Amino acid sequence: MKILILADPSSAHTIKWVNSLHREGIEVVLFGLSKYDPVQYDDDIRIESLQTPDSIKAKLDGNFLKLMYLAAFPRLKKIIRTFKPDILHAHYAASYGLIGVLTRFHPFILSVWGIDILTFPGNSILHKKMIEYSLNKADKVLATSYYLAEETNKYTNKKISITSFGIDTDKFKPKIVDPIFKENDIVIGTVKSMERKYGIEYLIKSYSILKRNHPDKNLKLLLVGGGSLENKFQQMIDELGITDSAIITGQIAFDKVADYHNQLSIAVYVSKVESFGVSILESSACEKPVIVSDVGGLPEVVENDVTGLIVKANDIEATTNAIEKLIHNKKLRENFGNAGRVRVKDKFDWQKNVNDMINIYNQTVSN
Repeated sequence: MKILILADPSSAHTIKWVNSLHREGIEVVLFGLSKYDPVQYDDDIRIESLQTPDSIKAKLDGNFLKLMYLAAFPRLKKIIRTFKPDILHAHYAASYGLIGVLTRFHPFILSVWGIDILTFPGNSILHKKMIEYSLNKADKVLATSYYLAEETNKYTNKKISITSFGIDTDKFKPKIVDPIFKENDIVIGTVKSMERKYGIEYLIKSYSILKRNHPDKNLKLLLVGGGSLENKFQQMIDELGITDSAIITGQIAFDKVADYHNQLSIAVYVSKVESFGVSILESSACEKPVIVSDVGGLPEVVENDVTGLIVKANDIEATTNAIEKLIHNKKLRENFGNAGRVRVKDKFDWQKNVNDMINIYNQTVSN
């Protein structure tokens, strides 16, 4: 089978899907707009990209974005003519979905990821119409969670299939890594991009309260990831007087992510908006207790009081109280962590997700 995937080549999710499908014997070509690290992909995977730097991509206005689409379209059409894919599969409805629709190639599968459905249509009537157009022109629509499927059905009557971003539990597991912190430190942190939607400012403020209220505890803060608010969060840390006990790593390679999860004692993901929550699954697979907000698809991946704690979103007090509960109870942290890994292996195994996707491909081609 030959699959042409339209997706951001720098995304960890794209890397996982493309490599995994390739290793199952599917011939994959990836087409994208962004700059990427080729080391993250298997050697013999063909990748076509406009190589747009992140610094430019983050500042794209409407006119420049249109120019990018115009530049991409002829190249994409040429790939379709020469590669002759069995399926065109676009990931992310707001950009790659539209480009895919404009090719008029069928069968066309569209995967929605989150922000493309949760916030993009609200920008204007035109944005909403763009999403509706892309969804309704697709032969099949996929979503990462039941919550996201419900949100997607606001813009289309199509039946949505669930294809979760699962976890490779052979890679994400408890292991000994080179320590950043001391053995008796209690490391509170998150593995997320430094963006406003992930509510990281609530974690920082909660940590500063706990650090002040519990000087007897060896508390540390670890924020793993880069992003547009990295400098702002560092400034916040400095102003709160917790610089000496806090670390922001900046962007890290995907193959190092599991090492950082294993540095955590308590993983905190109090997002303002989130469609699913892969990072939470990664932490749970590494047997870490998790604290999440009650938004989007996060309650689908955490069993409250079993694998972690679910708190009200945008609530510093609720976040602080949840972290404090786990700080004082090491046994509870261990219980949540152990139960979390069992749940991930049972419900969110990556190989099962890959098999499900291949079954969808086979059914689509047959139909």
